[in-house]
Amino acid sequence: MGNKTIKNELPENYEELKKAANRTASWKARYDAVVELGKYNHNQVKDILRTRLANDPVYKVQEAAFQSLLDFGEEAQLPKRKKFELVKGANKVFVRVKKSLPKDHTFEEYLTKLKRMRIDVYDTYEGDKGEEFKTWLEKEWSNLK
Repeated sequence: MGNKTIKNELPENYEELKKAANRTASWKARYDAVVELGKYNHNQVKDILRTRLANDPVYKVQEAAFQSLLDFGEEAQLPKRKKFELVKGANKVFVRVKKSLPKDHTFEEYLTKLKRMRIDVYDTYEGDKGEEFKTWLEKEWSNLK
C-alpha cells in the first residue's frame, strides 16, 4: 500500500471508527473502519487492528488489518483462512431458519428470514463468499434436512 500517508496521532473520529470496527452486523463497516484506522500509527489503533486481525470472521477484514500493521512496521501473522464454519453454530442456525419456514418455502424467503433472524451470520458469510454468496447459500439451503 505504498502511497498511503500515515499519521502518528489518533483520528478526530476515533470513537466512531472504533465502534464501526467492532460492528458485528456489517463486515463492510468493519472493513472501511480498519482501512481508515490504517492511516494512523497510534497504539490504540494498533490494538484495534490486532483484534480485527485475530478475531474477525471475514478474511478480507483480517487482510486489511494485517496490511496496516505491516505498514506500521509491526510484526503480524495473517491467520489461515477458515474453510468451514466461520461462525460457531452457523450450521444449526441455517437448519433452524429452514425449519421455521413452511415446507414449500422459496430460497428468497429463506434468505430474507436468515437476514432478519441472524444478520451477523448472514453478513459474515456474505463478506467471506463475496459474489458467490447467494449461489453458495442456495446450495447449502438445498442440502439442509
